[in-house]
Amino acid sequence: QVQLVESGGGLVQAGGSLRLSCAASGRTFSSYTMGWFRQAPGKEREFVASIIWTGTSTRYADSVKGRFTISRDNAKTTVWLQMNSLKPEDTAVYTCAADPIGSGTSAESNYGYWGRGTQVTVSS
Repeated sequence: QVQLVESGGGLVQAGGSLRLSCAASGRTFSSYTMGWFRQAPGKEREFVASIIWTGTSTRYADSVKGRFTISRDNAKTTVWLQMNSLKPEDTAVYTCAADPIGSGTSAESNYGYWGRGTQVTVSS
């Protein structure tokens, strides 16, 4: 079993930055693909970014590419999402997720473990 706990959310002005952290438990973490998803009020949850266990391959939603960076440290069992040039449209609950298969895809159905989420609010 894997447990995920997010932190680092908060309120920032447009153009600002935040760094989200996801602390994972479980010794199988290293082989998992890790992802970040987000859900805004009235919207469906959407894929944001993912990273395979080696950290050498990443994926990003078009809406965040060039602004967000996902990274991981398997020794620390931690995944981060660095968010720069934030926009009001980025306001959402951001959730960390783990894909035990390690497919490296953006498919939500592949992610079997989910954190509880952390709120990110970007003001105009």
